[in-house]
Amino acid sequence: MEQRRLIPLVIFVMSLVILWTHWGEYNRPAATTQPAAVSSAAFTPEPLAADDSVPTPDHAITSPAATTNLPAVPRIKVETDMIRAEISAEGGNIVRLELLKHRSSENPENAFIIFDDGAAHVFEAESGLLGANLPNHRTLFELPDGDQTLANGQDKLVLRLKAPVAGNVSVTKVMTFTRGSYLVDVAYEIRNENADPLATQAYFQFLRDGNPIEKSGGFFGGVRTFTGPAFYTDEDKFQKVSFGDIDKNKTKFTADNGWVAMVQHYFVSAWLPPQGVSREFRTSKTAGGLYTAGAVLAPVTIEPGATEQVEARLYVGPQDQNKLEEIAPGLKLVVDYGVLTLIAAPLFWLLSLLYSLTGNWGWAIILVTIIIKAIFFPLSATSYKSMARMRMLAPRMQRLKELYGDDKAKMQQEMMNIYRTEKINPLGGCLPIVVQIPVFLALYWVLLGSVEMRQAPWLGWIQDLSVRDPYFILPLIMGASMLIQTKLNPSPPDPMQAKIMMAMPIVFTFMFLWFPSGLVLYWVVNNLLSIAQQWQITRMIEHGGKKSAKPANDPKI
Repeated sequence: MEQRRLIPLVIFVMSLVILWTHWGEYNRPAATTQPAAVSSAAFTPEPLAADDSVPTPDHAITSPAATTNLPAVPRIKVETDMIRAEISAEGGNIVRLELLKHRSSENPENAFIIFDDGAAHVFEAESGLLGANLPNHRTLFELPDGDQTLANGQDKLVLRLKAPVAGNVSVTKVMTFTRGSYLVDVAYEIRNENADPLATQAYFQFLRDGNPIEKSGGFFGGVRTFTGPAFYTDEDKFQKVSFGDIDKNKTKFTADNGWVAMVQHYFVSAWLPPQGVSREFRTSKTAGGLYTAGAVLAPVTIEPGATEQVEARLYVGPQDQNKLEEIAPGLKLVVDYGVLTLIAAPLFWLLSLLYSLTGNWGWAIILVTIIIKAIFFPLSATSYKSMARMRMLAPRMQRLKELYGDDKAKMQQEMMNIYRTEKINPLGGCLPIVVQIPVFLALYWVLLGSVEMRQAPWLGWIQDLSVRDPYFILPLIMGASMLIQTKLNPSPPDPMQAKIMMAMPIVFTFMFLWFPSGLVLYWVVNNLLSIAQQWQITRMIEHGGKKSAKPANDPKI
């Protein structure tokens, strides 16, 4: 009897452990570094010749407090309908970028900042050319006059940044911003006025610290998801590289396709070189603790008197799964569901379809929960029928324990006799639950990782499905529903097991206090549907004219 009662408890605890393990893995803290007083001469690709390496910068990235005596590098601001960026004359690097369609979690009145070079956070998009006298990411470019804004009726905004002419080579960095797009086209126009051919390579990289950009508040420190570089090639597919791995060694591999990205919760920044152009991917760590991830393109040769162009696209925006695949092959994989992708991807598709019908992600979550519950209705019914029958047998099982408590073998034998007589499978209430666990976990990943949930309201007090319930109303309802479910289940005869089962609603309620409200909404609806189904099935079995729990030929019990 005790072993039989222990099986559902073990499965229940295992599901809790699996959920908690995935939560811990998904929210594993990233390596943290301090951006103050560190060098940014980070990405130094293989030189074309012994003297062609990227020059060492003559100053370091430091906090504002440490740069009071340094001359300010000129900047210009660029604004479209989607982004607001700051371009530095140093390298023509994008040193600050705001996503105007997304708001900051800390201050919803402000746009979400993804690139920044402030004291608290360093994240930039850099690029340059390799070769003697060629501009790199520390060369001072000539900026256009004044800030630039995409005008009404204008589809593109083009910036032309001129590098100092050196060695009869003129270089212009061209940056093209497009209306309605998070893509920035970055190209180098190289004019060779020498008598000899000129060979060079372009490189595109990210420079950042190891800190997550933002996190939601909460007892567990908020949602801390994977933050770090990621690479994709047709051969090796999607690969994430943690900052800890970069601390140990450098990532270096070549391909003629693919991209390099910096991934964070809900958002991604990616350099997208042209397909068919060979590139070498790399990561490194600076002496001061910053990290780089980038790509060096194949060499190009510019003949005397000729002009050549090398280019790459830069995406900086949300992990919108419906649009990422259109931008570059494999880019939607930055929304990483892991081993549950085969289940999670169709669930997200269904969730998106229901959102298109309802216009509200909260109602879409509720409808998805109902559909999943309907699909598993036969399995759930089998489970609840088994539980109801076991509940009816509870007095007889307790009587067996009183009669044969000192003879475990005899008690097990009598229990099996009762199961055969009543045609009950003691595992019938457990196996259907096990089958459903992967689906529940997959939906958990979908709700946790979808940028569509970020700052998406449901109703009333729930104005952001991606953060915790501000008043803990949903978690308390969820805990109450779990308590009701526990009451509907057969009570374990062992007092210790009974106490553990009664403690589970409290444990889950405490955990879910800090979970995103979209996840808690799913569990609340699922629990309420389960209660209704279980109550109805239990009522039918207990009052549906079933035979007596005490057979006539068993006078002892």
